[in-house]
Amino acid sequence: MATIDKYFKILVESGGSDLHLSEGEPPKIRIHGGVSAIEGEAILEGESFKNMLAEICDPKAFARYLEEGDLDFAYEMDEESRFRCNFLKQRQGLGAVFRLIPTKILTLEDLGIPEVVKEFANIRSGLVLVTGPTGSGKSTTLAALIDHINTTQSKHLITIEEPIEFVHKNKNCIISQREVPDDSPTFSDGLRASLRQDAEIVLVGEMRDLETISLALTAAETGMLVFGTLHTNNARKTVDRIIDVFPADQQSQVRTMLAASLRGVLAQLLMKRCDNGGRVAVNEIMFNTPAVSSIIREGKTQKLYDVITQGKADGMQFMDDAIWDKLRSGIVTPEEAYMKSIDKNRFKNFLPPESQDLAIASGESQMDQ
Repeated sequence: MATIDKYFKILVESGGSDLHLSEGEPPKIRIHGGVSAIEGEAILEGESFKNMLAEICDPKAFARYLEEGDLDFAYEMDEESRFRCNFLKQRQGLGAVFRLIPTKILTLEDLGIPEVVKEFANIRSGLVLVTGPTGSGKSTTLAALIDHINTTQSKHLITIEEPIEFVHKNKNCIISQREVPDDSPTFSDGLRASLRQDAEIVLVGEMRDLETISLALTAAETGMLVFGTLHTNNARKTVDRIIDVFPADQQSQVRTMLAASLRGVLAQLLMKRCDNGGRVAVNEIMFNTPAVSSIIREGKTQKLYDVITQGKADGMQFMDDAIWDKLRSGIVTPEEAYMKSIDKNRFKNFLPPESQDLAIASGESQMDQ
């Protein structure tokens, strides 16, 4: 048993999601969105803390971390507890953040994801983007979608991740999970190789640079179904981000490619529940209809709001409508709805007077992200 396991056990038993360790600070855990120190635990210091981190890490990788200052990998404490690990350097010395990865892959129904999202699993080729800020449950939702494909279809599916989070066992599909940098140097290298590996579906854990995004568009155009993630909050920002990655002289061509290959965007946020604790997912859903394709091609993404709000019959859903449903059902507070919404004015009147000044200041900050 590794020394660090005692903190992992506290995290699991408390129902937390993340463990934060920083030299010069006591260990802290995140529960339902809030971070607090573990009671009765000493401050982490010096060689003992360094050795604690080294104990769960490959020696060569740890040496690379000490030299470069960052490292991503996964650690399995037992059959029921797996963690995504990030080692970092910070002002006071070493640090680490660990995210608990459920070993049981939940279904889309378990997660409360709209039924229409299953349609993304039945698409034969093209690009599907699952988006949201860090910690919004993108990986969990994607794992549920991949598991649905694994259960209902018979295909070769490749994932390219850094690190591998959810471990998929072959059901009806052959699933090849590749980890960056151990199994493939970069996301783009893994994506390029997948074109030669007889795969119908590829999941790109993070589309973070021009080369990866360009290859994803090419793969989608050549007949593969590509799932990718971005750190954007809604469909419009997602389309803009893809296009803005490219130099100005290429953007017209990229808009044409994206208009033809994009099949949909599933944006996700997590909101604090006020009814029974925990958090609840809310989603914006956009499918690539002829109207959406035309808007992307013309570069008029501000019009996507109207198409999504008018596209309910096609299964589309605007983020603020999803938030409104949670507020109306008594699942979230007016303050939480206001903070996470796009159109603040729609929710401002529901705030208690004493919350309005603080919420408005915080809301403006959220809108700038």
